[in-house]
Amino acid sequence: MKHLFIYVFLLFSLKAMAQNPDFKGKKLHLYLLVGQSNMAGRGEVTEADRTPHPRIWMLNKESQWVPAVAPMHFDKPFAGVGPGFEFAKIMAEADTTVMIGLIPAAAGGSPIDVWQTGGYHDQTKSYPYDDAIRRTKAALPAGTLKGILWHQGEGDSKPELVGSYTQKLESLIGRFRKELSARNVPFVVGTLGDFFAANNPEAKNINDQLRNLPQKVKRTACAEATGLTDKGDKTHFDTPSARELGRRYAEAFKKIAR
Repeated sequence: MKHLFIYVFLLFSLKAMAQNPDFKGKKLHLYLLVGQSNMAGRGEVTEADRTPHPRIWMLNKESQWVPAVAPMHFDKPFAGVGPGFEFAKIMAEADTTVMIGLIPAAAGGSPIDVWQTGGYHDQTKSYPYDDAIRRTKAALPAGTLKGILWHQGEGDSKPELVGSYTQKLESLIGRFRKELSARNVPFVVGTLGDFFAANNPEAKNINDQLRNLPQKVKRTACAEATGLTDKGDKTHFDTPSARELGRRYAEAFKKIAR
């Protein structure tokens, strides 16, 4: 009985250590992952995606720090591989002196209109913007917010919504920067997949607006999804493409983070 007690105690102690790592004395660079399903990830999870990196952590659903693995998001039961983990690996390789902390906060199917204070998204039964702000503020005591990654627009690829997309996105960037006290934090967007835009003129319009964002808002960049492939549903990136998109986000980020 005594040995059983010791075993249980050690088990819970190890679990607590994994969820509350000691970042003291270490540089933790935080990245907020927001948008809809292609940021949350819908790619099939492989063993490589379940293998932790020694310097990459993520904030789980309970706002605890755990080793980063896919799926990172919890917006829907079928969350899978997105661009976040690969992005983090590139950033970790770029500076081996830092730890990377990812803050998953995307909500599948969410239009940009719910990304504002009090905005409710029925599909995920959540308040995407409020949740992203809350989770980021919970993470900030451990590190410094270095960037925000945004992949969204499929939900706004409609004739009645596309015309106001840039205005809403500019407003969203301003709110994030103000509420997180990060006025100059880099903000990187990604274009929608070719497979989604092929027969959707509104999606092509959204992509044009995303590409033009750096000309309108300082410290923003656009990662191109050109040439990437879907998982067979004409909407979501497959696993290799989600990883490649993460690498493209990293390269776009580096250009404005200097």
